[in-house]
Amino acid sequence: MKGTLEKNMVIDDLYTVKFFLKQGSYAESYRVKDREGATRFLKLFDHAKLKANQYTPEGKIREIEHLKQLNHRNLVAYLDNGGLTLEDEHYSWVVLEFISGETLADRLKRTSAINIYEAKDLVKGVLSGLEFLHSLPVPIVHNEITNLNIMTDLSRDVPVPKIIDFGYSRSQDGNCEDYSRDDLSQIYLAPECLEGTYSTQSDLYACGVLLYHLIFGIPPWSLELSRYKTNKEKYEEVLTAEREKPLMFVSSDASIDKNTLGIIIKALKTDPDERFENAAEMIQAIEGNLVVDFKPEEMKQKQAPTGGGGYGGGSSGVTSNVTSEVRTGEGFKDIAGMKDLKELLQVDVIDALKERERYAEFGLTIPNGMLLYGPPGCGKTFFAEKFAEEIGFRFYQIKPSDLQSKYVNATQENIGALFQEARDNAPTIIFIDELDALVPDRNMPNMNHMSSSAVNEFLAQMNNSGESEVFVIGATNRPESIDTAVLRAGRLDKIIYIPPPDFDARAEMFELVLDNRPLEGELDYKKLAELTENFVSSDVRFLCDEAARKALRGKTKISQSIVEETIKANKPSISMSEINNYLKIKEKFEGGGNSQSSIGFRKK
Repeated sequence: MKGTLEKNMVIDDLYTVKFFLKQGSYAESYRVKDREGATRFLKLFDHAKLKANQYTPEGKIREIEHLKQLNHRNLVAYLDNGGLTLEDEHYSWVVLEFISGETLADRLKRTSAINIYEAKDLVKGVLSGLEFLHSLPVPIVHNEITNLNIMTDLSRDVPVPKIIDFGYSRSQDGNCEDYSRDDLSQIYLAPECLEGTYSTQSDLYACGVLLYHLIFGIPPWSLELSRYKTNKEKYEEVLTAEREKPLMFVSSDASIDKNTLGIIIKALKTDPDERFENAAEMIQAIEGNLVVDFKPEEMKQKQAPTGGGGYGGGSSGVTSNVTSEVRTGEGFKDIAGMKDLKELLQVDVIDALKERERYAEFGLTIPNGMLLYGPPGCGKTFFAEKFAEEIGFRFYQIKPSDLQSKYVNATQENIGALFQEARDNAPTIIFIDELDALVPDRNMPNMNHMSSSAVNEFLAQMNNSGESEVFVIGATNRPESIDTAVLRAGRLDKIIYIPPPDFDARAEMFELVLDNRPLEGELDYKKLAELTENFVSSDVRFLCDEAARKALRGKTKISQSIVEETIKANKPSISMSEINNYLKIKEKFEGGGNSQSSIGFRKK
């Protein structure tokens, strides 16, 4: 995607544009260099896209006016601002410090959860920044404290958390009627924000969510509510009901002390008056200078499963995010293409589980499992989720980080406990994404003993798992990195290549994704499919969403021309060289005699 500002363009003889970073709903961001060659962050505001509530009563951009007041170690630093006109269009810009680091969201992707002591230090830094904002002559409420809006500055010896993105900030004495929560994360929003009001207490509530999220790896209530995310009103209704219940904690995590539990419970009170009085008081509690008590009925302990050490704790103190559920939904109807794969699973798994006696007459059970591999974005995870809906049995969705541990023998104990629970609740489906990270090839250089032991445990648990009515689905973008023993008969019996969608599948995808949105007349889905050769499934959804955003901003319906313009402005996320590499891997697997290797989208 191309930005409004050209590379090497000079702004006010001060800043040279180096990279376009991101396109937002009303602003673009860039990496720029100042006269001294220092890297800076520039945000460009398009006045034509700004809403009335984004201006102060004096007609200035509210976000820039708030940024100009920032002067604190834990807040992004303001440097400069100005305006420019390009082709008769008016823009304003603000230059901020460039933070060399990562967001807490990125950190959680890498580590799943964060050590409790570091988590508390990070949140304390955020609270220190909020204390500054809330203590200004006219207090500023940030309104969007989330793991996405906290950057950790890694240029120093100790990571420093910094609050960024003041797009939803408001003055405490402002009118709540101009507050819009449309693009905000409901999980982090305080209950009063869902009712259209906000205060400094709302920021403290978000800090409670953040502390929980960092320690446990997931935000409170998120797993139970994920199915409602496509229905905003229903989601908020269920979210409000869930918040009336006691908070859920993993009972086996001995590292979570009582005072930290009390801090989280107090910060997440529904009534703002029952939360911490201010950021300073919450900092006191985190530092241990204020004891926070709570009633037993205000929390609910989730007993982590046991067996072979337990993947929820045991003596090693491992915390697990593994949960299971029986999924409901449209199942295979939501999947475009993949007809052969659907038919294979219908016969080999679904019918085998639903007609056990007939299959037993022929000496057959379900296969142990299958591996789905191919380029990123081709729908491997989506297919597994829809398969779980189609079959209607218990479904475990696993990431390697859910099972891996730094403790000796803990990872294999977690694997054993997972399979034991799956057998106890059979028939079940275990879906493991990024399988190569859990069971890497033991012949690789630098393979350590703990990883090798985890592979051995997985192999042992996979043996004849189908006879116990446990079906394992592995997904990977790197099948060549998986230990070869995992891919032998009796383990992952079927190895299936999921290529980019073919012509018919792309046409069907466009229709599936756009069908329930406001359209301007009939769309030519076959034409759209012609224009998107080599685009993967996630690309198609992205194009549909981008076209919808463009129509929404233009206050019109989604038209054929809007979708085509969106396609022309974007390229496939996967290159032809990458696709050719996967085809070579596919040929290698076929030559090795695997039972299946060419099911998926068919090329025309």
